Amino acid sequence: MFQGFCPETVDFLWGIRLNNNREWFEANKKAYQETLYEPMKALGEKIFSNFRDVPNMAYKVSRIYKDARLHPAVPYKESLWLSMRPDNLPWSEQPTLYFEIRPEAYSYGFVLWHPRTEAMARFRDLLDARPDEFLKLVEKTEKDSHFSLSGMEYYRKKSCADPRIAPYYNLKNLEMDVDRKPDELLFSPDLAAEVTETLRALYPLYEYCLKFTI
Repeated sequence: MFQGFCPETVDFLWGIRLNNNREWFEANKKAYQETLYEPMKALGEKIFSNFRDVPNMAYKVSRIYKDARLHPAVPYKESLWLSMRPDNLPWSEQPTLYFEIRPEAYSYGFVLWHPRTEAMARFRDLLDARPDEFLKLVEKTEKDSHFSLSGMEYYRKKSCADPRIAPYYNLKNLEMDVDRKPDELLFSPDLAAEVTETLRALYPLYEYCLKFTI
């Protein structure tokens, strides 16, 4: 049962940032399990219980161990996250509902982090064909979640005939999330309900993005 994270969770994350080596981690592995990994797993199970009926959606908790082939300098990540996304597909290319905790902050929401170029071309085709559908979706999702849709822009701007969709036409990824400093909510069981409610509000955007990413 999720009871919230604790100040020791944040202490551990700062510790791994300042002491990213095997000796320190092994000496503090119990703190990792008890204050970070197990609460994250409990939070994920609580949240995912509200999404179990979504076809092909999988829930995962990240590993703290880095791939030595890609990150030979340091063995551990400085954050831990849970994600809900299409099963058996690269997370960065697919719409993802997530929660993440880092030493200085925690965040949660929706992200389509690094979609394929052809997927975003299909996204623009959808915008051109049915702009009102997307604009109404964004308006409702922003109202329900209190977040704003944003993303990184292409350096070379693409021509858009409809000024209403121009703010979205040149995005090369999509994000709708929040960054919060450690606060009382992070250390409370109420975090699960808050994150669940937000992710449910963002789910229609997740579903829309499946149209052009899968």
